Amino acid sequence: MFNLSDNVVIIVVSVVAIAIILWGYNRAKPYGEIGILAWLQSLALMTPWLVFFALLTLGIYVNLIGVIFLLVLSAGTYIYLGTLIRNKAKEQIKSNIDNIFKANLNSESDSDNNDKKETEDQEKNNLSLEKQEDEDVKESNFTPVKLAQLEPEFNPIQEEDLKEIKTIFGIDTFFAIDTIPYQEGVIFKGNLRGEAEYSHRHLTEKLTEKFGDKYRLFLVETPEEKPVVIILPSANDPKPLTLAQKNLALVLFLATIFTSMEAIALLLGFDLVGSWDRYPEVLPLTGGLWFILLAHEIAHRIIAERNKVKVSLPFFLPSLQIGSFGAITRFESLIPNRSVLFDVAFAGPAASFVVSLGILLLGFILSAPNSSFEIPTSFFRGSILVGGLAKLFFQSGLEADTIGVHPFTILGWLGLVITAINLLPAGQLDGGRIIQAIYGRKTCRRTTVGTLIILGIVSIFNPVNSLPFYWAIIILFLQRDLERPSLNELTEPDDSRAGWGLFLIFLSLTTLIPITPSLASRLGIGLL
Repeated sequence: MFNLSDNVVIIVVSVVAIAIILWGYNRAKPYGEIGILAWLQSLALMTPWLVFFALLTLGIYVNLIGVIFLLVLSAGTYIYLGTLIRNKAKEQIKSNIDNIFKANLNSESDSDNNDKKETEDQEKNNLSLEKQEDEDVKESNFTPVKLAQLEPEFNPIQEEDLKEIKTIFGIDTFFAIDTIPYQEGVIFKGNLRGEAEYSHRHLTEKLTEKFGDKYRLFLVETPEEKPVVIILPSANDPKPLTLAQKNLALVLFLATIFTSMEAIALLLGFDLVGSWDRYPEVLPLTGGLWFILLAHEIAHRIIAERNKVKVSLPFFLPSLQIGSFGAITRFESLIPNRSVLFDVAFAGPAASFVVSLGILLLGFILSAPNSSFEIPTSFFRGSILVGGLAKLFFQSGLEADTIGVHPFTILGWLGLVITAINLLPAGQLDGGRIIQAIYGRKTCRRTTVGTLIILGIVSIFNPVNSLPFYWAIIILFLQRDLERPSLNELTEPDDSRAGWGLFLIFLSLTTLIPITPSLASRLGIGLL
């Protein structure tokens, strides 16, 4: 994988772990006691792995029983904290329900004074806000799909429709102050008066009652974190794949079958192109690799269908190095909210990670000293996660020059790498979608740039391994754009989702980051 110096790797892992913990705490703190408990839940998920890798850094390895004990303790703590959160939430709802009703009753009487003041503020900043919001909408992919080559001129919304749309707003949901024509739709500036999820649902129901399926209602934020409502025709919804795109997906699928067979053949020590008569030898492991790839895509599709979201056929990405880079999957319908975006993005890599880890562990169990498939023990220095788990199973056996392993060991590792590179926090990768769902578009845009910079640096300092360079090119040209906004972009996923998402990304980083030579020497992994 990536070859970095000892100190840099230790510092990077430590900084990432500390940053995730502090980031989660700062995000949870404004929500009071419930937020802190939810943060502790996510911390409970990460603690066993943090302890495990901290001990590895010190040259101490824990046996399998110790790891199981840490995982069981973590699961028990997570369940206990979840019970506390539910109880606290019930108490808070019960104690605040009277205040909520009072606030709703008083909001109407106070609205005139507030609206006057807010209108004056809006008029002062009207020009600058209009420009910034328009830029934000464009960045948010509200513009038509770039590949569609649509005409630059748009038919404005009909005046009769505009008058009817204005009637859906109210003081209990969204109080519209200003109206700005935008392409074939309209932007409403104003003040969000109700809870975002309720307001969006209520406004959408009213819009549907008046116009059926003609328009879509988006509730989003401006760069100044001001809520706005955007109404666009349903004709701007994502389009299904064209016949040419489906044919391309088929060609890439066939190409990936070939590259996966060739990668397995090279793993077994021969070139499939020059030895086609040996193709039966690669079929079992190729089937295992495709089981991992399909588990990823099927999980995406199952969760998408459960949430009534359509996803396209997967565009598999062939790779002679590792068989496949995974697949690109597009949304063919609008996403209701950020929680659904998270669930769909999380499901695929979670499934393939579990399957790959299971195959890896099965490979460890089936490995024997007299196995015909031997690899250098230094090979296990290529991943903190795999090397640490290998030490639990092989212990002193890793001090030899080579070790016999079952082919499932390499197959599981290969699956972990494919999953991990798709979890990099960039653009429309699964990792980018997870970050966008949890922290929003601004943060995802920053992590995308950071990921590309890191991949570029690794490519420069490690020219032997071309994997980072290829993946940076794929992200830059195919996946760098963010996912289009959800219909309700304001309501964030709960902290449990955030904890699981960050945990999965953390595991992907430990898969890609190698064990430093000095740590490998202390652990006795491979000859240096």
